[in-house]
Amino acid sequence: MTRRRLAILLVAALVGVVATIAWPTRQPTHWIVAHFTRVVGVHPGSDVRVLGVRIGEVVAVVPEGRTVRMELRYAAKYPIPADASAVIVPPSVVSDRYVQLTPAWVSGPTLPDGAELPVARTVVPLELDDIYRSLDELNTALGPTGANADGALSDLVATARRNLEGNGQALHDTLDGLSRALSTVADGRDDLFGTVANLQQFTSALARSDAAVREFNQQLAAVGEQLAAERDQLAAALRNLATALADITTFVRDNRAALADNVAALADITGVLVRQQRALIDVLDVAPLALSNLNLAYNPRSGTIDTRDNALGPYDPASYTCSLLVGVLPVAQVPKECADLARLLAAKGLPLTDELRRLVGLPPGGLSPGQLGSLPVVPVLPGLPGGPDQSNRDLTLGGILRGSP
Repeated sequence: MTRRRLAILLVAALVGVVATIAWPTRQPTHWIVAHFTRVVGVHPGSDVRVLGVRIGEVVAVVPEGRTVRMELRYAAKYPIPADASAVIVPPSVVSDRYVQLTPAWVSGPTLPDGAELPVARTVVPLELDDIYRSLDELNTALGPTGANADGALSDLVATARRNLEGNGQALHDTLDGLSRALSTVADGRDDLFGTVANLQQFTSALARSDAAVREFNQQLAAVGEQLAAERDQLAAALRNLATALADITTFVRDNRAALADNVAALADITGVLVRQQRALIDVLDVAPLALSNLNLAYNPRSGTIDTRDNALGPYDPASYTCSLLVGVLPVAQVPKECADLARLLAAKGLPLTDELRRLVGLPPGGLSPGQLGSLPVVPVLPGLPGGPDQSNRDLTLGGILRGSP
């Protein structure tokens, strides 16, 4: 009894496992209703695909008046674009057809469950019967009851045959030349399109400069009108110019040797001027100043050229001499008279050289009012500026050279 129960339990478990494996797990699906003008080769169970991959099947195909209603079911995990269309695709002439939802979804809104596609969003393939029917209609239209009822089509064919007869080689050469011309144009398409682009830029520039172009045209028209109004004078000037050119030609022919010599001499002169260009520039720069100085130096009373030499500047001979001594000797070896002279000149507010300033400990370039008031007053030395004999001394260059008291 125990073995029988164990066997029953094993059989039940085996049946459960097989059922679990064989029975597919139900996945959520979406429904779509599509309306077609006709449905050929599609029936319930036909595939519904996206990019050729099966995602569902056709559930029902129901005629409704002049259209056909088709219900489609596909796995909900495959999103379909909201603007998708349904297309019946025939893989071959005899095989079963399937419904393709296109385009594939990439991003954006998706088609909701239960959506309905109108006839404008469905496409059916062209049937073989339609092709035969179109060919039959064409034959009928070109036949004896159509365009060739009065023999017009036959006359057209006969005329074309007569025109082309014997012109096969010429037609071949024409087509060959046309092919080569098109090949040349194709090979130079970069240059051609570059030319077109440059022409476009040129026209754009003209468009941007429309006002300037209009003004130029107006000025050109005004010049043309002026020349037209003075055409008689212009014609006379041209005739006189022709006469003058004839005279010049005769003159040049008669005096060719002399003109050649003159041109050669002129070339030599030009070469000299080029070589002396720097000197000429210097002369032209200096000559006006020299003439001005000469004019200022001329003394009309005596009729002589006078000069006003001032070798010592604003300083007296004693200051000049002490400045030379300060420049060549140590401060301790400079005579005491030079230091007294420097203090005296500073106290009087007279000009001092930088050497004399350094001798009495003053900064170069001048004294501040405080420094002037702090200097001690030194008695005036004989022979120095401000002394009793100052008015009797000759401070000119001649007096210094003579050593006058």
